[in-house]
Amino acid sequence: MLLPGGTTGPFPGRLGRTVRLPYPLPMSLYAAYAGNLDARLMSRRAPHSPLRATGWLNGWRLTFGGEQLGWEGALATIVEDPFSQVFVGLYDIAPMDEESLDRWEGGVLDGQEGAGLDLYRRVRVRVHTLDGEEAAWTYVLNGYEGGLPSARYLGEIADAAESAGAPHDYVMELRKRPC
Repeated sequence: MLLPGGTTGPFPGRLGRTVRLPYPLPMSLYAAYAGNLDARLMSRRAPHSPLRATGWLNGWRLTFGGEQLGWEGALATIVEDPFSQVFVGLYDIAPMDEESLDRWEGGVLDGQEGAGLDLYRRVRVRVHTLDGEEAAWTYVLNGYEGGLPSARYLGEIADAAESAGAPHDYVMELRKRPC
């Protein structure tokens, strides 16, 4: 497995054997927003993928959509908006975590394990951090903007942003949103 700092370590092979690679596995940068800002949640969804930094998606706005899907309110997404910005966590996503994160973000039909709903798609974004600009990918809802999130979901998003170190005014704006 790829360890922090780009070194390789043992990971389980196909037959349960430990394999040591002579080179580091490639990592991709994921810009997490909304509930995925919660480091504890991400450690369950992508356990081999460390948080690298936090930053901003300039020219994007956090919004909600997909209310018609029958979930508990609308789902978080981002849309392009030249006058807005979204606070994000940048994760080094290990190859072994990418597929599981895609499955999680895509959703699964009841009783049909592995049958994704294709709720989200990946898009490339530029994240502005204290160390400069980074190319990353994130998830955007495959649906129209509109609808309100549940109070519980909105609270989880605000709590996640606060725990990730988002500025107080950003967190307060989340907490004041209609639900």
